[in-house]
Amino acid sequence: MNSHDLSEFQTKRIWYYFLGSPKENKFSLKKEKNPNEGVDYMNVDLKEIWLAGGCFWGVEAYISRIYGVADVTSGYANGKTENPSYEDVVYKDTGHAETVHVKYDPERVNIDTILEFYFRAIDPTSMNKQGNDMGVQYRTGIYYKDEEDLKVINNVVKKEKSKYDEKIVTEVLPLKNYYLAEDYHQNYLEKNPNGYCHIDFSLLENSTTVKVDEKLYKKLDDKMMKKKLTDLQYNVTQNGATESAFSNEYWNNYKKGIYVDIVTGEPLFLSKDKYESGTGWPSFTKPIDEDVTINKEDNTIFTSRTEVRSRVGDSHLGHVFDDGPEDKGGKRYCINSAALKFVPIEDMIDKGYEKFIDLLGLS
Repeated sequence: MNSHDLSEFQTKRIWYYFLGSPKENKFSLKKEKNPNEGVDYMNVDLKEIWLAGGCFWGVEAYISRIYGVADVTSGYANGKTENPSYEDVVYKDTGHAETVHVKYDPERVNIDTILEFYFRAIDPTSMNKQGNDMGVQYRTGIYYKDEEDLKVINNVVKKEKSKYDEKIVTEVLPLKNYYLAEDYHQNYLEKNPNGYCHIDFSLLENSTTVKVDEKLYKKLDDKMMKKKLTDLQYNVTQNGATESAFSNEYWNNYKKGIYVDIVTGEPLFLSKDKYESGTGWPSFTKPIDEDVTINKEDNTIFTSRTEVRSRVGDSHLGHVFDDGPEDKGGKRYCINSAALKFVPIEDMIDKGYEKFIDLLGLS
């Protein structure tokens, strides 16, 4: 039995009766806003990748909710025949894989991040089976056209291999062909939010982050830092000092914008992730990109703490604690204002932070 029972497309799935309801998702397609809604991708030089991960209904809806993904379609890839129908793929051994064509903005999301979310959603050790779906058309695969993507793909797959004892069977191949699936397959879960899906959409946590390119930022030499920074800024960022609570620049700043490293300008935190912790220092639930901060053990006082430093500038920023809002991940990034520069939303385009603006309107 295939999950796509042709007589059940618009109503119930046969699996409901024989194998139980599909995975219960805390992430609601009805309630959760797609982070790409309202983002203008019209004049963007998009890149593309093709991903097979079982039933394409769920893969399409899942991948489309990664911030920076401009468009996703469902289709059939790398088979033996031209322009196959769904019936051909299922019953005539055409060799196609149910695949989604992903177009994305490399300024907002990179292929590494897309593949990270992809591997969260599939079982890469399962041959020709994902969820309740079995058959060659449900194999997992990453298909590419740009040869430059292959090195990145192989690096991601290599990391995934270290997580499993079993062999990873996700194929990595050049795209031979791709044909759009029938109209009723396109955006299926948007039209039928209670339809069959083998993917856990709660895995989309942190899908609205933007990867920050560290090559765009550079640390000043010590002479230039002393010239640019105030004594307090220098002592905090370079000597690990701590500024006074409730009398620093940003502890009660709630304007919309972005906080960057005072030394390098590298983006660190978004105003939407700032909250009132009652400590007297700027507090954030998370960095803009988990890679822009580095955590180190700090035993300089009577108790052990976790120091937070910036990636490019190696600036001392503050500390991270586990007493933050539970519904936002439970972290409290307690940061010195002196380590930060705030760029209000109205200045972000002029200052080169345009690609982060869309994130400020997300809840």
